Amino acid sequence: MKKIKKITPRGRVLIGKVIKKDISKTATVQVEHLNYVRKYERYEKRMSKIRVHNPENINAVIGDTVRIQETRPISKTKHFIIIEVIKK
Repeated sequence: MKKIKKITPRGRVLIGKVIKKDISKTATVQVEHLNYVRKYERYEKRMSKIRVHNPENINAVIGDTVRIQETRPISKTKHFIIIEVIKK
């Protein structure tokens, strides 16, 4: 009998868009953030791709806007989990 560990979200909460979905309960979310450029005294948009855990009960698909939250390391690259789908 395999013991199932519960994934408890904690830490940063981010909003992004699902750009890739894998079979193995994994998705890639693109998150935009602003970076201040001192020379020009302006902000520029930057994007990060974050690998996230996509639980079966949420099952977000490509194009969905989702809220993700930091959690314990699930694998080598997954440290976030999708907690809700904001917009389909």
